[in-house]
Amino acid sequence: MSSPRKARARVVPAGELTSASLRASDYVDAGELAGAFVVHTYTRAEALADGVLVDASTVAREAGFKVPVAITQAAWSDCVAWSEADSKRQTHQDESGRLWDVLWMAFVAVRRSPSSKGPLLSYQLYRVPCGGKAQEAKLTTLELHIGPGDAGEPVITIGLPGED
Repeated sequence: MSSPRKARARVVPAGELTSASLRASDYVDAGELAGAFVVHTYTRAEALADGVLVDASTVAREAGFKVPVAITQAAWSDCVAWSEADSKRQTHQDESGRLWDVLWMAFVAVRRSPSSKGPLLSYQLYRVPCGGKAQEAKLTTLELHIGPGDAGEPVITIGLPGED
């Protein structure tokens, strides 16, 4: 299976958008969307650079993952982010321990899941919500998605349910 060609964005003023102004590179050339016009692309590398995704690959490798892993900013804020102020106000924790919990529970969920489940896997873990006064851990759900990276390589993204 060949990987799809990476589309590059370019600006065509609205009044000049005609079939004659489009180039062959503006169209998807493989897969379900073959022949479709590419309006916009946003690569995983751009999402990592913008902070929309947080690279967790180093710790994920320690947990047992063999492919790059990123966590959405929303999931990071909910399950990993922790400050000294949170430790003083709530209970002592740190981001490295919270990140380990997210990744280890993801790894355990993957190992327990039948391989035919598809690219999306929901899993649960307990975490103390940050930014409040709670000291008790609460159950939360995360979703692990495995799919193609920018060059078609397998990558994992962990996020909150319903995140795209």
